Amino acid sequence: MGEGARTAAHSPSVTVSLPALPDTPACRLAREVVQEFSSPALVNHCLRSYLWAADHAARHGIDFDAELLFVSAMVHDLGLTPVFDSATVPFEDAGGAVGWVFAAGAGWPVERRRRVADIVVAHMAPEVDVGADPEGHLLELATGLDISGRDPDAWPADLRAGVLARYPRLGLIDEFVACFTDQARRKPDSLAGRFVATGFAERAHANPLDA
Repeated sequence: MGEGARTAAHSPSVTVSLPALPDTPACRLAREVVQEFSSPALVNHCLRSYLWAADHAARHGIDFDAELLFVSAMVHDLGLTPVFDSATVPFEDAGGAVGWVFAAGAGWPVERRRRVADIVVAHMAPEVDVGADPEGHLLELATGLDISGRDPDAWPADLRAGVLARYPRLGLIDEFVACFTDQARRKPDSLAGRFVATGFAERAHANPLDA
């Protein structure tokens, strides 16, 4: 069975069609990079984030660059990993810089490298204009669902079950809360620091995707 069709977690007889993962050399390499440097829980988070984003785009008629979105989704949390964590800048800025370097290594032109960095930074924004930045808009919505459990009913229940069955959460929230708490301690003025100060841990632990 390919990436496009999976069985829902709680309905064995129901086959759910998931968005296809783009298969380009850059996409394959981005997935290798995140698998090399991130925990299995973070890897699955990145893959789910792409799937949430691509499904939302399909159901709302949003045109987007699948390769650009996938690469950005894969690298967007590398700034939380020990090897890429910055002592001074917010993790999303560090991740954006890693994305820029990755895109340069993939041979992408400068403007496309900048787009990766911008999308990674934008995923932490409270809102991203879909007209100005469709990929940033989609990644911001998708990560909001996957981490904070924001607006889960905006995705069909069978799609949610299918994605979670294919890419389980593996204790993601405990790991993520620990990462954000550490970011907040060292960089209290960052967005992660502000999130923690306003009850991020409680919101994340109440994520209905973990129910």
